[in-house]
Amino acid sequence: MTVSAQNTTPAASAAENASANAAATSEPDGSVVLEGVTKKFGGAVAVDNISLHVRPGEFLSLLGPSGCGKTTTLRMLAGFEEPTSGSIRISGQDVVGIPPHKRNVNTVFQAYALFPHMSVAENVAYGLRQKGTPKSEIRERVTESLDLVQMRSFADRKPTQLSGGQQQRIALARALINRPAVLLLDEPLGALDRQLREEMQIELKLLQSRLGITFIFVTHDQGEALSMSDRIAIMRKGRIEQLDDADSIYDSPASAYVAGFIGQQNFLPGMITNDLQVMESPFGVLRSTSTHPELEAGVDAQAAVRPEAVTVSAITDTGAATTPTADNRISGKVLGVSHQGETLQFLISIGDSQTLMSRLPRPSAPRLAVGDAVMCTWDAASVHFFPSEQATQAQADIARAVSHPAPPTSSISL
Repeated sequence: MTVSAQNTTPAASAAENASANAAATSEPDGSVVLEGVTKKFGGAVAVDNISLHVRPGEFLSLLGPSGCGKTTTLRMLAGFEEPTSGSIRISGQDVVGIPPHKRNVNTVFQAYALFPHMSVAENVAYGLRQKGTPKSEIRERVTESLDLVQMRSFADRKPTQLSGGQQQRIALARALINRPAVLLLDEPLGALDRQLREEMQIELKLLQSRLGITFIFVTHDQGEALSMSDRIAIMRKGRIEQLDDADSIYDSPASAYVAGFIGQQNFLPGMITNDLQVMESPFGVLRSTSTHPELEAGVDAQAAVRPEAVTVSAITDTGAATTPTADNRISGKVLGVSHQGETLQFLISIGDSQTLMSRLPRPSAPRLAVGDAVMCTWDAASVHFFPSEQATQAQADIARAVSHPAPPTSSISL
């Protein structure tokens, strides 16, 4: 916000400058800070009062379905959108109101936006030429940037002569040649096929580690976020649901939404007992090693258990009679067996139209057939309890996001 001179006293102006200088001093190059940032499009709230501190040199992913606000957040960092309220600082500088070309950031989009009539080298050099950089320096920096992405031998080719993965490397080289403090990446691998996308994930993380540049990466792909990120911000309806490293998000979800959105979960209904780590369900007694702050004795809840945590073993006629009752043990019948390469997936009927999924490494997985009676077991550390209403709403939101994604041209989906 610009304050007119007639409304600002010298003392107030000096205080504001001192405060700004203090922020710039305390926040190093490559840091990104959002405080109370909201973005509205008309009456629709795309980003809802989020605060986020990104560390210098960090690879941070904004992960969520279409319409969650992740790309709008990235566009505000880039300067393509301005926040309705809140502050954004990059390397200690308040960038609200500063145009994109004056921010020390660059953006890589899913659409590579390469100039088809220019060679690879000319595309990479474009930004430096616009700045009037001397030709000798341009040649040196173009070579350096192409070496970073292993594309020097393609310098004289046109973009149409390159594969999708090669075009993505050129887009990265063009973004990095200006040596930004922060690189913003908006679904940059979305147009690639699965195998190439997985290869580029590895290359992108290695490149970021080597350069030490702050990367803020927008994706709806859980695998991308989990494999590359130092931390992940799970976004839902314009807010950050959880911000943590991949292990913590996967193993200790902060909400039923995070539990259901990341990977897969078995959700089982029940009621919390006087022991808040125990839930009685229609299928058996479930025990967790943790408690949920919103749950009390007698409250309806749902237990979340990941398929890979569920061990399945066949029940023999004699074994069924002698197996003692215990926590986290549910019997059922095999409905289906799916071969998934390195794993076998079992779908188990446990009664009352309820199913349980188990996914086990193929070499050690039992050989079961449809109709076999089985016992499903898991450790208490693998169980998380959530309020029933929260879990039901989360599952509905996830199903809706998968079934009805926002159109890519919608400003709200950004």
